Amino acid sequence: MRRPRRAGSLARQILLLQLVLVGLVVALALGLAAYDARRDVRTQATAETLVVAETVAGSPGVHTALRASAAQQAGDPCRGLQSYAEEVRSATDTDFVVIMRPDRTRCTHPDPTQIGKRFIGDLGTAPAGRPFSQEYAGTLGPSVRTVVPVVHDGNVAGFVAVGITLDRLQDELVHALAPLLLAGVGVLALGAVGAGLVSRRLRRQTHGMGAAEITRMYEYYEAVLHAVREGLLLLDTADRVQLANDEARRLLGLPPDVIGRPLRGLGLPPALVRAAAGDSAEADDIYVTDRHVLVVSSSPATWRGRTVGAVVTLRDRTELQEVAGELDLVRGLTDSLRAQNHEAANRLHAVVSLIEMGQPEEAVSFATEELQVAQLLADRLTAAVDEPLLAALLLGKTAEASERGVALSVEGRLSGSELPLEPRELLTVVGNLVDNALDAVVDQPASAVDRADGQPRRVRVTLDGSAGGLAITVDDSGPGVAPEDSAHVLERGWSTKAEAGRGVGLALVAQVVRRHDGHIGVEDSPLGGARFSVKIGVDA
Repeated sequence: MRRPRRAGSLARQILLLQLVLVGLVVALALGLAAYDARRDVRTQATAETLVVAETVAGSPGVHTALRASAAQQAGDPCRGLQSYAEEVRSATDTDFVVIMRPDRTRCTHPDPTQIGKRFIGDLGTAPAGRPFSQEYAGTLGPSVRTVVPVVHDGNVAGFVAVGITLDRLQDELVHALAPLLLAGVGVLALGAVGAGLVSRRLRRQTHGMGAAEITRMYEYYEAVLHAVREGLLLLDTADRVQLANDEARRLLGLPPDVIGRPLRGLGLPPALVRAAAGDSAEADDIYVTDRHVLVVSSSPATWRGRTVGAVVTLRDRTELQEVAGELDLVRGLTDSLRAQNHEAANRLHAVVSLIEMGQPEEAVSFATEELQVAQLLADRLTAAVDEPLLAALLLGKTAEASERGVALSVEGRLSGSELPLEPRELLTVVGNLVDNALDAVVDQPASAVDRADGQPRRVRVTLDGSAGGLAITVDDSGPGVAPEDSAHVLERGWSTKAEAGRGVGLALVAQVVRRHDGHIGVEDSPLGGARFSVKIGVDA
């Protein structure tokens, strides 16, 4: 089976088309020029023969000779006119000057053997006293001729016919067209050179592909862009968006006219913009926008060793992040129960040992006191927080903080079932703020913090919420946030790899707060560290 013949490249096809068009234009221009030149040559020849014929017809010598010839029927019909007619023919560069009597008998002719014979051709309007011009084939061949009557005393005494052969006119036409032909060849050459340059540039831009290949590539390109489930951005070397598929537009909230706009002017997270527009490759970094948690990878795009832009891929991790948050909550509660189980086992061993030592009263007193402390903490949290999930979270965080050597206290009250945040969002905000505070103080040396209440490390959670309003403040005794970092620690898209960041948790908190038109701030805490405050539905 024969393979289909591969069509030439698009550049080659356009080159051939341009050459054909240039050739047709030049040929048409030369044809029109030749037609116009031919018409001008014949018009000019007609005018020249008319002028010469009228001049000869008005000559007194011609009048005299024709009257004498009319009166003398025998002998030389027109004495002396042959030499005069030849002189005029030579002087005017015409091919023949024929003087004839009214009966069409020639008195003169370039060929002396034709003298005395009848004139061949039409006289037209000449017998009526008006000049007559035509193209006619006579004894000298086809010619442009003009016949003018010789009028004497109102009567036609004879005729003068002056003509130029078409062979001579053709030679003149060739001489007239020679410069035009050279100009046409020059134009054709320039057109070919220009078409070649355009074809060469087009071949570089299309990489030598044919029209069918470009069409097929575009169809596949459109199909893949709309079908792929990952967001895809292509940037040029000036960081302008050259391509954005449907998923990228959805994840980043891009406007319809995004193509050609600078990436920095689209209101995207600054860290994401820096990663996308950077010169180095970034793989699977997490960034947070107003509504999505994204896994972003970027890589410079190169072609034949030359950087032509960057390729950015986006994957939606929002749902996975929410599930991971819930899993972290369960893991935290599990760790808290494990720690409490360990503590309970130690206390049980102490109670058993006291009984074995014969001190039952001391054993009962110790067990009751420990139970009261644990129950008091649980009762205080459930009384202060009406949301069961949040109360469980704080109880677990308290046990975790105690295990890590941090004093976690909860103040204020959170009441009402119609809070502005859903339970899941409430856990995201409080859990991440508390985790951030614990991480800030847990590695802090004891000498670097305030030992209030005998505790070297402290975290305080203050809650104030009811239907329609919510205020959450978390203070810690850690190192605090440097002034130059305070503007970035809550920045949209602050990466987990950012040097001054607190992890993706703070970005998730900021995402929830912005979603509900709230306010989040960071400032110095009375405990010596940082204070993170969240306000939703209340004055900031």
